[in-house]
Amino acid sequence: MAEANWSLLGKVLERRRELEQSNSWTHEQLVAHQRAAVAELRRFAMERSPFYARFHRGMEGRQLDELPVVTKRIMMESFDDLVTDRSVRLADVEAFLTSGGRAGLFRERYVALETSGTSGLRGVCLLDEDEWLTALASMCRPMAWAETRYDWLQPTRTAMITATAPAYFSARVGEALSNPLMPSLLLDASEPLGTMVEKLNAWRPVMLAAYPSVLRALAEEQIAGRLRIPLRQAASSAEALSADVRHRVQEAWNARVYNTYAATEYALIAAECRYGRMHLLEDGAVIEIADENGPVPVGVQGNRVLLTVFASGTLPLIRYELNDLVRAVAGRCECGRPFQMIETVEGRNDDVLLLAARDAGTAWIHPNALQQAVETAPWAGWQLIVLEDGLTVHLVGARDREAMEKVAPNLRAMLEEHGAAPVRIEVCEVADVERGRTGKAARILRRARGVAG
Repeated sequence: MAEANWSLLGKVLERRRELEQSNSWTHEQLVAHQRAAVAELRRFAMERSPFYARFHRGMEGRQLDELPVVTKRIMMESFDDLVTDRSVRLADVEAFLTSGGRAGLFRERYVALETSGTSGLRGVCLLDEDEWLTALASMCRPMAWAETRYDWLQPTRTAMITATAPAYFSARVGEALSNPLMPSLLLDASEPLGTMVEKLNAWRPVMLAAYPSVLRALAEEQIAGRLRIPLRQAASSAEALSADVRHRVQEAWNARVYNTYAATEYALIAAECRYGRMHLLEDGAVIEIADENGPVPVGVQGNRVLLTVFASGTLPLIRYELNDLVRAVAGRCECGRPFQMIETVEGRNDDVLLLAARDAGTAWIHPNALQQAVETAPWAGWQLIVLEDGLTVHLVGARDREAMEKVAPNLRAMLEEHGAAPVRIEVCEVADVERGRTGKAARILRRARGVAG
């Protein structure tokens, strides 16, 4: 590793140590920290961002939850006025991201990133050196929370299966944090499964980070004997993690999956502690679980998350919307952290199946209900294609024909129970699920028959 990377690693670990001090805060200390950080961010944004000077005009005395929401569309349409470096223009950032130099620094100062566009709209983010350092340190926190043990006399081989294009957050993090003590193999999630298996067998990682859909497929390969890696621990992100994926990883390697919830705009939003509970990282942001009417009470599922990110001075994010399905849970974890606990992130708004209702209106099908109806056996993967004239379920690794035959009637019964009008249902076996630009696999794809996704 170059000397500069060793220097970066030292800075990252020191910043992580600073961030981790909040684990021992009281709830009152956390609230005081948030209040001060929000006040400073709002002051800075009003002074330096023409967008916020207009967007929050006359609201200086309002509480945070009374301020308007910033959607990704608003952010992108207002980018030139939102960014606090008045010399930056979105067109220049876009040109940089599409050029061969996007793995470097924009204007030798900023890390430029783009979001995957899973929700239908691509986003662009800029981070200065200190903001990037905080993001990298944040992504290292789950290893401390999981109390990962290292043998410093022998390198710990890791593998990350995600997006590999340098404009994506996960790829930049993997490249920045790879070091001789934890050498990492970076694979693209869109690679054929057979190619992944071959490369992983040669690398033999003991730690693996991947999307749940990829973890499931690799667990099936390990159980079948085609994959042979000595995995001790796995981490998942970007897609909803089901109990079935956890079970298959446990069966394949006797290893535990630690779930994380992250976004390019804030880095790590939530992570799982050693007691298996997900905690929001509220020391770096105010994280509101909300619906269309605003924040929802603990125990009620929201259909969006609103982020106010303290370390977002370059591109201030105040009540920035993510369309994720999240529910806060009551209580205090044995780990002692003061952060709000949440249930596993259950997907995005796009994972909700909306069908015509039997009587009138729309039947709303939660991702969990859909998952329970389809997962009649441990498929290597599945995906629902919504067509103009019905539904098609794509199954990967459907070797159990009897279980495969149960999918359509189970799905039909579940839809009837939820009040949906009858629809045509087809089930077929495919080689792999369809993936987006970053390799993520959406549970639901909507398209006209015969049109490629």
